[in-house]
Amino acid sequence: MFAPDRVLIYTLLIVTSIYYLVPLYVMIITSLKDLDMIREGNIFIPTARPTLDAWIKAWSQACTGLNCTGLAPGFWNSVFITIPSVVVSIAVASISGYCLANWPFRVAEWCFTILLVGSFIPYQVFLYPLVIITREMGIYSTLYAVIFVHTVFGLPILTLLFRNYFASLPEELFKAARVDGAGFWRIFFQVMLPMSVPIFTVAVILQVTGIWNDFLFGVIYAGPTNYPMTVQLNNIVNSLQGVKEYNVEMAATILTGLVPLTIYFLSGKYFVRGIAAGAVKG
Repeated sequence: MFAPDRVLIYTLLIVTSIYYLVPLYVMIITSLKDLDMIREGNIFIPTARPTLDAWIKAWSQACTGLNCTGLAPGFWNSVFITIPSVVVSIAVASISGYCLANWPFRVAEWCFTILLVGSFIPYQVFLYPLVIITREMGIYSTLYAVIFVHTVFGLPILTLLFRNYFASLPEELFKAARVDGAGFWRIFFQVMLPMSVPIFTVAVILQVTGIWNDFLFGVIYAGPTNYPMTVQLNNIVNSLQGVKEYNVEMAATILTGLVPLTIYFLSGKYFVRGIAAGAVKG
């Protein structure tokens, strides 16, 4: 009835799905338990009396250091960091990639090489120089410093993605627009953008998930009063004072990951389509 290779493929898919879903299942049911049931040690057995108290405490009451205001302030800090970082980096990278692909200039190849090299340099190399730069700019220990750093680090890889995508589009469309008298911006907005929804979706997913899940830049550049959600989650989980509330920790972890998870669920098929349409072609 089923070919052996198909059985093997489905078996591997099912095993892989279980491998990734079991931890999420444990996190969800643990977050719905009270501490008495958690102490019984049956982590795979759901509770008969689920409660959202842990979720409420994680959002508005858990201590993330000296302040016991939950994850809510960190959520809004993360939103304030993510939106401008994503918009600015994608806007600049899309125009830069468009220039490199369709409007070559004298040092275009050098710029492409610099971007290629910059995409693979470890972040840690730039941490201290960026501390000095943001300090001299007067934005260190503010959310603007985190936005600046995320925007800068997102530009190389995004520019390469857009450059490769625009280079994979039919050249005849660009030439026809040029013959019709269209200029730089008209071609970009009326010819390139309508065909670039897949690559923009890829860029948004990469940037949102990368920026939202970031811990390193947040803890270094934001300052204690501006920590994003991931840093506050770390403070909750690694707190050494009081009773270890595993239900609150699980709820806080799920709350922190809800935004990237939602984006993946809503636009996952467009991400695959963007990759297949030429996001990594050159």
